[in-house]
Amino acid sequence: MGLWGPNIVEDRVRVVIAEDSVLLREGLTRLLTDRGHEVVAGVGDGEALIKTITELDAQGELPNVVVADVRMPPTHTDEGVRAAVQLRKAHPGLGVLVLSQYVEERYATELLAGSSRGVGYLLKDRVAEVREFVDAVVRVAEGGTALDPEVVAQLLGRSRKQDVLAGLTPREREVLGLMAEGRTNSAIARQLVVSDGAVEKHVSNIFLKLGLSPSEGDHRRVLAVLTYLNS
Repeated sequence: MGLWGPNIVEDRVRVVIAEDSVLLREGLTRLLTDRGHEVVAGVGDGEALIKTITELDAQGELPNVVVADVRMPPTHTDEGVRAAVQLRKAHPGLGVLVLSQYVEERYATELLAGSSRGVGYLLKDRVAEVREFVDAVVRVAEGGTALDPEVVAQLLGRSRKQDVLAGLTPREREVLGLMAEGRTNSAIARQLVVSDGAVEKHVSNIFLKLGLSPSEGDHRRVLAVLTYLNS
């Protein structure tokens, strides 16, 4: 077993889905299984999610990633995200991707406040974009980050108010937003219609201005986006 859960062969991941809507849960299962992934369990509340992961871990079958709704029974407030946070503490190698109807900054902050690897926060509307959703599941399973563009926009908006990112140019802010969505430098270059070298220069400037040293390695990509959490 690797640092970020069981080894993934050819991007095939093992998933547990926590969603109280049976229709949506079955839909997510179909989306993933149709693309060669394995949904090992589906549950309808946070307590069942924690129990299922605990049992799978005891059997040596911890999944690669959990996909969970933020709001689940019994109160339909924050049961899903609280379960996700608890699971990340108990199983650091477990990827967690939460789904929300709206951008709920408090929940996003709570989820992202710990280790920033293997974590995602998407709006449910993003599920309709099948390829993007499945790519996000795989990216989080492999220890990457997947943040919805709307989540990024809101969090960076708060950062601007607090002047955390005041030193960045408009283009650097744009690059930072795309980094937060989990895009590679090449993907950012295609999106902005610039060269890979130009993107690399912007990314280096972002790290420099935010005081993120090279010793932090690739982790800096996420830290750059989450710097505001420490403000």
